[in-house]
Amino acid sequence: MERVGHPRRAGDATVPGESPAARAALEFLLLGPVRVLRDGVEQPAGPPQQRALLATLLLHEGHPVGVSELVDSLWDEDPPLRAVAALRTYASRLRRLLAPRSEVLVSEAGGYALRPGPGDRVDLSALDDLCVRAERASLEGDAALAHRLYGRALELWDGEALAGVPGPAAEAHRNRLAERRLVLRELRLCAALECGLHAESVSDLTALTSSHPMRETLRELLMLALYRCGRQGEALAVYTDTRRVLDEELGVEPRAELRELHQRILAADPTLDPTPAPGPRE
Repeated sequence: MERVGHPRRAGDATVPGESPAARAALEFLLLGPVRVLRDGVEQPAGPPQQRALLATLLLHEGHPVGVSELVDSLWDEDPPLRAVAALRTYASRLRRLLAPRSEVLVSEAGGYALRPGPGDRVDLSALDDLCVRAERASLEGDAALAHRLYGRALELWDGEALAGVPGPAAEAHRNRLAERRLVLRELRLCAALECGLHAESVSDLTALTSSHPMRETLRELLMLALYRCGRQGEALAVYTDTRRVLDEELGVEPRAELRELHQRILAADPTLDPTPAPGPRE
């Protein structure tokens, strides 16, 4: 969950022996270029390998990561001769970067761990929290709230996740997060159709389908959105194109759900018509 405590306000009591600087709130951003902010002010995150170390530790969510694993994560099969010494230098520089909150980076179990405290924020934790809330809203039948929450989750991205971070571990996480982003876009569009936003969704679905032509969920949503806009012929044409692409690329037929939707559109099934969405929840 998002690591957010109760921020102190001006006039709050000061903890004995604690300076205002020592209370500085940290923010770590991974859903784009790796960035560190202290009290809202961006700090220089250092060279690519140093940012890779920071990202790797954050992705392990407070669990210690051994030196050997960190070396493999940052350099794979071609580490420099003094990789361990370089790693310790990067860790030392990160501590200076995080000062006066350098205690969040700890040496432990022959490696390192990064543990943001109450009042700090990691965008991946915020993402998890929004997704849980959106899924709950969807299960409770509140498509409008789910749509808004999925939208807020997607707004956390600032381009490609872990942009410019080297190493095989970063690449694996980058691919995983790209897939997660696409799934969230599908879920948001699904919620949009459930709350009657079919006309507003056609352009996004058309663009996504063009970028991911074998993604059958997107094809299904596009067919439904077009049909609900009174564009039955175009919806059927999407199915025809889907069959062609899947046959040419994979030698398979569309999945059962897509074939069923095709038959329902041909029959003008009235259950495909949009239903009134419930009013927004507070």
